Amino acid sequence: MSQAVMMPGAPVAEAVFADLAPRVAALVERGHQPGLGTILVGGDDASARYVGMKMAKAQELGWTSPHIHLPDDATQAQVIDAVRRMNDDPTVDALLVQHPAPPHIDYDAVLLEVDPDKDVDGMHPLNMGRLALGMPGPVPCTPAGIEALLAHYEIPVAGRNVVIMGRGITLGRPLALLLSAKRPTANAAVTVVHTGVPDWPEYTRGADIVVAAAGVPGILQPEHLTPGVVVVGGGVRYEGRKLLPDVDERCEEVAGWITPRVGGVGPTTIAMLFRNAVECAERRAGVA
Repeated sequence: MSQAVMMPGAPVAEAVFADLAPRVAALVERGHQPGLGTILVGGDDASARYVGMKMAKAQELGWTSPHIHLPDDATQAQVIDAVRRMNDDPTVDALLVQHPAPPHIDYDAVLLEVDPDKDVDGMHPLNMGRLALGMPGPVPCTPAGIEALLAHYEIPVAGRNVVIMGRGITLGRPLALLLSAKRPTANAAVTVVHTGVPDWPEYTRGADIVVAAAGVPGILQPEHLTPGVVVVGGGVRYEGRKLLPDVDERCEEVAGWITPRVGGVGPTTIAMLFRNAVECAERRAGVA
């Protein structure tokens, strides 16, 4: 049985960063030094590594990277104060509040405090509304990365049957909006399935493209697919430092195209975060 063609995210990310580099240089030439602000609450190792990676990438691209690290016992008021300071900081074009926060922090309330025009994650309700209405604004990074990945590998999307497993606010729901929008790299017939759909494999078996975004390790099995289908693994769960994808590795024997278990959607997510950041900076510099 033939193996699926792999769709790694690194070449997609490289193409995005190649496009962004001259745009950043143009901003600097205009006297606008772009800045990506980050806020981390607590000492979660995975979150700290993730923020550190973003800061390092920002510096590699020639950005400043103001950072506020609050302790585990920071209060809601202290976190909101940090957000407001970043909102008011003229050197910060784009802002990221790392999720998850400690359980006593109301993350939704914190998110509401973020300036929507600095919201690099595209998760503020105003930006989600812009996405739903087809208006310009920051787009959630993982969905945008998946759209870019499919476009990079020339996977036809327009008019195709796309099934998204998962309705989460960070991936499944915004991805459905994005891929159903009337654009050359989208315009699909999108179905969203979730734990409340008992016969969900009937949907995935009829799909041209399946995006696993449930956060349930190994939920997508080979018998849930039609041979030749395109499979994108977007959902993962961590057990300690071990990453557990939604897509069982045996799906490679059925799919026509598939993202690798490691290095698929992740690199494109980071690339889209910086695309959002550059667009935020361009708007603030008056060049967008």
